[in-house]
Amino acid sequence: MAEPLSTPDESEVIDRWIRTQDFRSTAEIKIPERLVDQVIGQESAVEVIRKASEQRRHVLLIGDPGTGKSMLARAMTELLPRDDLQDLIVYHNAEDPNEPKIRVVPAGKGREIVNAQKAEAMQRREQKASMMMTILFFIVGLSVLLSITWGPPPQFNPMVLLFGILVAGIIWMATRYTGHRQENIMVPKLLVTHSPDELPPFIDATGSHAGALLGDVKHDPFQSGGLETPAHERVEAGAIHKAHKGVLFIDEINVLRIESQQSLLTALQEKRFSIVGQSERSSGAMVKTEAVPCDFILVAAGNLDAVAGMHPALRSRIRGYGYEIYMKATMPDSQENRMKLIRFVAQEVAKDKKIPHFDRGAVLEILREAQRRAGRRGQLTLRLRELGGLIRVAGDIAQEQGAPLVTAAHVVGGKRIARSLEQQVADRIIERGKEYKTFVTEGAVAGVVNGLAVYSGDSSMSEFSGIVLPIAAEVTPAQVKSGGKIIATGRLGDIAKEAVENVAALIKKYTGEDVSNHDIHVQFVGSREGTEGDSASISVATAVISALEGVEVDQSVAMTGSLSVRGQVLPVGGVTAKIEAAAEMGILKVLIPKSNMKDVLLEDRYVGKIEIIPVENLKEVLEHALVGGPKKQGLISKLAAIVPKPPSFPGMPGPGVAGAAPH
Repeated sequence: MAEPLSTPDESEVIDRWIRTQDFRSTAEIKIPERLVDQVIGQESAVEVIRKASEQRRHVLLIGDPGTGKSMLARAMTELLPRDDLQDLIVYHNAEDPNEPKIRVVPAGKGREIVNAQKAEAMQRREQKASMMMTILFFIVGLSVLLSITWGPPPQFNPMVLLFGILVAGIIWMATRYTGHRQENIMVPKLLVTHSPDELPPFIDATGSHAGALLGDVKHDPFQSGGLETPAHERVEAGAIHKAHKGVLFIDEINVLRIESQQSLLTALQEKRFSIVGQSERSSGAMVKTEAVPCDFILVAAGNLDAVAGMHPALRSRIRGYGYEIYMKATMPDSQENRMKLIRFVAQEVAKDKKIPHFDRGAVLEILREAQRRAGRRGQLTLRLRELGGLIRVAGDIAQEQGAPLVTAAHVVGGKRIARSLEQQVADRIIERGKEYKTFVTEGAVAGVVNGLAVYSGDSSMSEFSGIVLPIAAEVTPAQVKSGGKIIATGRLGDIAKEAVENVAALIKKYTGEDVSNHDIHVQFVGSREGTEGDSASISVATAVISALEGVEVDQSVAMTGSLSVRGQVLPVGGVTAKIEAAAEMGILKVLIPKSNMKDVLLEDRYVGKIEIIPVENLKEVLEHALVGGPKKQGLISKLAAIVPKPPSFPGMPGPGVAGAAPH
């Protein structure tokens, strides 16, 4: 495994590193021919995919969107043998028309057989048509002769001629449809066909309904009178049959109906599945074909929550006869992996075919963005679909300007245009906060803290959008002795509620006050749609202690961090986005967990604009956040005697991210 680069200033190091690389644009970067070799950062998954292809094993791919699950599934088709492909043909069953027969032939032979049968049927129709025309002309000619009386003088009887023409018409109408129908019945239908030299099929059945997945039989509105369509002609192959000897890919496997998952399990076990009509009200419900071969490799995919929605027996089948893979979301920031990302840029340009290649400066900006979106220093993001979106937007800008190469300026412009929806909403929240002054960034106020949150902090997104979330606290005497309560408003989620309740133990310990004699009111100002996560814990604790002790809080300071019941400040996620949001609002200082310092990767325009202060415990938070003379010093000195020395915590950001809802 590549070792991450350890350096105190990553931005400077990557600038120096890119200048040492021997390329002027991504047009000089060689792209592997095989898709499996183009996969970035998922070496262990690629190794498993190779084994699964060789042994024909099923695979369950679980991970964040955009990490290469569908690309891995498609790459399997390049590793499967081509000489195993087969054509599937469905025939009329003379003994039971509602049970069409199935025939399996080598790839390419099916079309030859069907074309030969069609040609033979056409020849028979032509022979019958020629014979029928002879008979019709004979009848009409005979009626002409009979309509003329050959005595002197000759007489013409038109009724005889009309009768002859009428008889000829009736015969023609009677044989027109019945004859053709008999010929159609004899012609088989090609269900699945391949050419001998093509790749094994890759069938994406994501979101398919039962008929598209398992096959179906069309409804026939004409079911009698010689006008009905033969049953075998109404049979349609499903995705499981089209994927025979290939790969069937189903993303978001949990959204597939349980009944369909059960049928899919049967197809996996038997490797054959009859096609039936999926609609009970259709005439096709009477039809059921012989078992149709469907020997495919199933590649199921989804996010981590997809596992809970899978049919237990289906997952057991995959585990027992295949592999489960959890996709990586980041990779170490090593020289080797940086080169892979440069190759990724070249691959995206080649795949798009409409944008120019990237010069070295543009590639540098993409690498910086990969560092930022990783969320941790020393890592590069592997959510490459979203990174590919930025590449295409930057390419579109360069194309519009007629530039021969994409430059760093185009990428920077693309970042402004290609902001996520959450970032656009967060920007409007920040603008509205400035306009209506929903919070202040200067002066000092007791019981009010500028907390920091991320908008829709979803772990499946590679970008976080930060906002400033004011938190106000008020402490009042309890209406009932020893009946004090903590009352929090802002539509808090379960984790946020628990975080607020945990603050009560800290307040009692840090202030010596019996909180049971007080009602503590905590308001998440402007959180109309809800707040979740525990990264506002230090903000809540600071606001309550400030209100309880009457010590003012510096409004030019914002903060984020989870809080243990012993007072240690624990790491959270999205710190970079939170710091940048604070800088946008004019905040001068921001307090973050010391463990998160290595995760801070600010854009150049924010560097030097805001002071970042790492904190390890609540005492340090209060030292930097509170203002005032004797009251503050008395509180801090009291805390110094009771706060234990904090243990060292791993530097990995935890799940405690406050997800602020839109205003």
